[in-house]
Amino acid sequence: MPILLPKDYPHSDELKRKNVFVMTDTRASSQQIRPLKIGILNLMPTIETTEIQLMTMLANTPLQIDLKLIMMETDHRKAEDMNHLKQFYVKFDDVLNDKFDGLIITGAPVEKLPFEQVDYWDDLALFMDNSRKNVFSTVHICWGSQAGLYRHYGIEKKMLTNKLFGVFNHQLLHKNYDNPLTRGFDDRFLVPHSRFTMVDIDAVKANPNLEILDESYFAGPHIIATKNKRQVFLNGHWEYDRGTLMREYNRDLGLKAESAVPPYNYFVADKPDFGVEVTWKAHANLFYSNWLNFVYQGTPYDLEEMESIEE
Repeated sequence: MPILLPKDYPHSDELKRKNVFVMTDTRASSQQIRPLKIGILNLMPTIETTEIQLMTMLANTPLQIDLKLIMMETDHRKAEDMNHLKQFYVKFDDVLNDKFDGLIITGAPVEKLPFEQVDYWDDLALFMDNSRKNVFSTVHICWGSQAGLYRHYGIEKKMLTNKLFGVFNHQLLHKNYDNPLTRGFDDRFLVPHSRFTMVDIDAVKANPNLEILDESYFAGPHIIATKNKRQVFLNGHWEYDRGTLMREYNRDLGLKAESAVPPYNYFVADKPDFGVEVTWKAHANLFYSNWLNFVYQGTPYDLEEMESIEE
């Protein structure tokens, strides 16, 4: 949210360099305010759990959010989820040309498939293409991040030798201390991950349009963004709540899956019987607050005046 200061306040430029939203009282008196229109394209199998998790992230600012839940046409949906989807979701093609201040594209349990073999890939690719002119800033999560990097920049994903599963330490790169997305972050922060693949990091580094904001020895970078922050790619799952990795671990145990190993750095003293230690929520909430603040500062009052993304 903006800080209102007199027009001649001597440190306004310094605050702006630190990405603090400074507004003069003259501008504030004439400002038009409306709810931010945010879409969530939910591709996760845990439909209601995921939407609640993301709504919790988005609810931590004074900004009003006009939320639209969006679904793809897919064979991956369980029959018991269809009533909820029909009642509360809109189909992607019904909002294909709608304007949004912000959009979130979730992960999906299809990462072992080539992108083109996902049954809704053509529709998703079209939706992502349209987001470049219809959305001010889009956050892509996990497989959604891999899909976005592939569609927009041709960056491939790679299979990992073993499933990356647990809560991993990330270090903020020094040049990103004042980045609008990571403002207020500590030098180190934790992120839950659960995936079998990783994007081609060398290809990301070689792309002049992309910036890596952090690094992790085990998990690779978590936050990748375009230089204008109009596209953001999160490789982990900051939205996860206390029990998400536990439920996944118990599921894999029940299936006797090869990946059924305890999530790293998740249980107290790494012992499941000791319970879960939540260590990632503060930075998760801060990131989404920063993102909404960035969107609020940059999006036009009339969404029809939004400019397409220009690299």
